[in-house]
Formats: sequence, structure tokens, C-alpha cells
Amino acid sequence: MAWLLLLAPLASALLVWVALRPYPRLSQGVSLAASLVTFLTALGIALGKVEPPAALSWIDLPGLRIEIGMTLDPLARLMLLMVTGVAFLIHVYSIGYMAEDPGRARFFGELSLFLASMIGIVVSTNFIMMYIFWELVGVSSYLLIGFWFEKNSAADAARKAFLANRVGDFGFLLGILTFWATCGTVAFDPGAAHGLAGNPLATAAALLLFCGCIGKSAQIPLHVWLPDAMEGPTPVSALIHAATMVAAGVYMLCRIFFVLELSPEALSVIAWTGGVTALVAALIATQQNDIKRVLAYSTMSQLGYMVLAVGCADTTAAMFHLTTHGFFKALLFMGAGSVLHALHHEQDIWKMGGIGRKMPLTFLTFIIGAAALAGIPGLSGFFSKEAILQAAARSQPILFWMAAFTAGLTAFYMTRITLVSFLGKPRTEVAEHAKESPLVMGLPLVILAVPAVIAGYPFFGIEEYLGGHQAQAENSLVPTASLIAVLLGFAAGAVTYGRATGERIAIPVFQRKFYFDEIYDWTVLKLQDESARVLSWVDQWIVGFVLVRGGAFMVSLGGEMLRLLQAGNLREYAFFFALGAGGILLLLFGR
Repeated sequence: MAWLLLLAPLASALLVWVALRPYPRLSQGVSLAASLVTFLTALGIALGKVEPPAALSWIDLPGLRIEIGMTLDPLARLMLLMVTGVAFLIHVYSIGYMAEDPGRARFFGELSLFLASMIGIVVSTNFIMMYIFWELVGVSSYLLIGFWFEKNSAADAARKAFLANRVGDFGFLLGILTFWATCGTVAFDPGAAHGLAGNPLATAAALLLFCGCIGKSAQIPLHVWLPDAMEGPTPVSALIHAATMVAAGVYMLCRIFFVLELSPEALSVIAWTGGVTALVAALIATQQNDIKRVLAYSTMSQLGYMVLAVGCADTTAAMFHLTTHGFFKALLFMGAGSVLHALHHEQDIWKMGGIGRKMPLTFLTFIIGAAALAGIPGLSGFFSKEAILQAAARSQPILFWMAAFTAGLTAFYMTRITLVSFLGKPRTEVAEHAKESPLVMGLPLVILAVPAVIAGYPFFGIEEYLGGHQAQAENSLVPTASLIAVLLGFAAGAVTYGRATGERIAIPVFQRKFYFDEIYDWTVLKLQDESARVLSWVDQWIVGFVLVRGGAFMVSLGGEMLRLLQAGNLREYAFFFALGAGGILLLLFGR
């Protein structure tokens, strides 16, 4: 029964690609049914109605034993519920959003593959199984980000995401090999990891494994792919940012924390990477005008919070925020998609305005998501973000203040995006005639708004399910500092953009995203171009001229010399025969 988690979406993807692509309505029905089956199976597992399946032996060699099984501990069960629940609602939403797209059958097949890949990561019992599904997530994201491949920007974004993740995945693979070489197993076995205790390789293994998270969860410096991934359809953005790809990195860190905790140095690097990423992404988000890119940088910032929590040795706080974030970020992206659907895919917030009155359901649910993201007290994001701030205050005081400042920035840019997009007067013709999205798109927004509000409360049980913070002393300064930062952020946003003629404030370094793309253009791409020129010269002159043409010339010359010996003269043949025979006799009897 538990294998339905993987088999249902995989079978759906294969069926759509092989047989159902000419039938888009049937394709979306099969994909939707598969996502519902996975959610119901995950629910049964969470309620204890479904037992974990027996592991199957795959590779059994001396020094290497790999089994295919399922990890269904509380960490996996919580993640499965969030991933499958959000994915099902995104499938429902996609029926309306992609209704007019001629490639929607292909879209739903790729969506099913994406879901299966993420579920595979969640239930993996060892590094090899996780790595296989890890790469499948990368392939799925490449297909979906580049879904509209006829657009150069979409094709470029897909390649960028794929290549940036290859860098992180290479480090992840090296980390797996280091763990295997040191511990003699690839299983998620805390007991085996004791072989790394006190070993200098512990830090190397932990940091190499962390590279996988840097790529997948868009941490600095491999974050540059995430904003460009907005070129894909909005349901893809919702799935990537809420329930699948970027969540995989943080989940992986929590799953392998038994390795990370062996190296305090690695944990410190992880914490600072997360803290800096959260702050930098929030600063960039304050200057973006594309509604989806604002949300993309907010995702990057919130992922930074989660990575910070792992670095502070609090995986419960990280998973708590990962879960609540999945709900309200899916809500925000789907709300943004509803706006784009009404405005004929106009994404510039300065070409919107006044649509709140025309799209009340979208407006109300978007406000709930924005407030949860900003950390308004009483909503889910407040509780999970405070758990992270408490963790930072205990072990990394400097990072705590950075995170608190980031909370204020989050409130500022979410106030900005809400006021500029939904309030005021319509600034364009399409905004003037905007209409509410159909029910098939609106209903998932209403459903997601519920956990976006209540998922942080104790009765929802997330912290208790993961083990809670009962043994941790709380710092009374944290909620005060967090609340002040959020209120100041809201006030600054309201003062700056609350007027009917709210003005743009230009800060070039934030607008240009701290020049990361330009730096990569001048370093990586320039190095690539120069390397290509050198290799082209080597190929043309060394390989082509010297080896290929030179080799051919030598063979031709040898042939000409042999041809001179084959002139058809019997006396010459007899002479050379006698000469050869004499040489042989001399060698045999000349001693």
C-alpha cells in the first residue's frame, strides 16, 4: 500500500507521456487522480493505517549493501503530508490555469514526475536512493521551468537551473562518497556515522553534503537560478517554492543531521550561509517589480531562515518553518497566478493597481499569505519564524539580529507588493477590466488559507510531532524584537507606498541583485569562453593538424616507400629474399 506513494505518480507520468498526450482532458484527470491517491496514502501513513513496506535488496556486495525501502518516521510523515497535500491542490489549480494551453497534457505528465521525484527523496532510506531521486527532481525542474521552451528566456532559465544545480550536486555526490569510504555504508545510520567522530573528514563530508542544499535550496552563491525559474508556468513556481525542489535541500539537511552534528565548524558555516542568504534575498526583494520575482526572493530568504535553524542545531524549528512556509508560499504563488490569469500574464506590479476590488477572493487570500509570511502574530509564520529566532538567539547572537532585521524587511516588501498590486487605482487597461479567477482556481486558495492561519498553533501538532522544544530555554527578547521589526517594516512600507501615488525607490545594488549575475558573466562565462578558444586551437592544430593530418601523412609516406619495394621485378624480390635469409642465418649461427 505504501508503495502507492511512488507508483501512482510514476505510473501517471508514464501513461500520459506514452499514451495520453493526444487527450489533454484525460491526461489531467489521470494526473489529478494520481496526486489524490498519493495524498490519501500519505494521510493513511500519518494516521498509522499504512505500515512501511519491507525493504528490497538491490545491491549486496562486500562493503556495499543498498536496499530499496521507505523511511516513514515522523519527519518523513510530516513532509509527505505537506508535499502531497499542497501538490494535490496545485494539480486542481492547474486545471484552470492551464486550460487554454495546448501543451497541458505534457505539463501534467511532468508534474506527476516532479511529485514522484520529491516523494522519493522524502522516503529514501539511504544516500544512493536519495541521490537518484535528487537528480530526478533536477530533471523534472528542467522540464517544467523550460515548459514554454519556444521562449528563449524560458529555455535559458531551464539551462541555468540545471547547470547551477549540477555544481551543488557534484559536491553532494563527493560527500556521499566520503561518507561511504569512511563509514562503510550509504544507509542513514547514525550508529555508522560514529566512524566520523573526531575524524578530520567529518567537516569535509558535512560541507560537501551541504553543497547539495546550497544548489537545491538556492543558497548563496548557487541561488542565481531561482528567480529565473519564474519563467515556467505559475503552478510550477508554486510547486517548486512550496513543496518540492527548494524544500528538498532543507529536508536533506534535517535527514542527515546525524552527520552534520559531528562537526561544529560545518554547523557554523551552514548557519552563516543561511543567515546571509536570508538577509541578502530580503534586500533584493525590496526592489523587484515582477510579482513572481518578489515571491521568489522571499522564498530564498525563508529558506535561509531554515538553513540558519539547521546550523543552530534546531532541525525541529527548520522543519516547522518548512511546513508552514509550504502552505502560505503555495497560497501566495497561486494568488499571484490568479492575478496573472486575470491580467493576461502581466507581471509588473506597477502595471496593476486597484485589482483588490475586482478580485476579492484572490485579494483576501493573498493578504492572509502575505501576513503569514511577514510573521504577523497569530498566523502560522509567526510561530515557526519565532522558533528559528529562538534557536539563533541561543547559539548565534549576531545571526539573531540579522534574522530579526530580515523579518522587518519581509514585512516591508510584502506591504509594498500588496499595496502597489491590489490597492489604488488601475494603472493599465488590463487592470481596469480584471475579473476574479474561476472556482477551480479559487477553491485551492481558500483551502490553503486555513493552514496558513492555524498551522503554527499547538493543536495543529507540528512541533509536538517533530519532538518539540520542551528542553529549550526561551529568550523573552526574541518575540519583542521580532514584533518591533515587523511593525517597523509594515509602517515603512505603508508610509512609502500607501499613498495613491506611491513612488518607486531605486537602490541600484538591490535592483541588480548584488551583481551576482554580472560577476558570473565576468568570471565563469568569461573563463568558459577563453577555455573554449584554447580547446578549439588544440583541436584544430594539435589534434586536427598534427595527429590527424600528420598521422595520415606518415601512413601515406610509409605506403609510398613500400610501393617502391613492390615494383614487380623478380630479381629484386630474389635479392631481398636472399638478404633477409642471410640476416636470419647470421643471427642464428653468428655467435
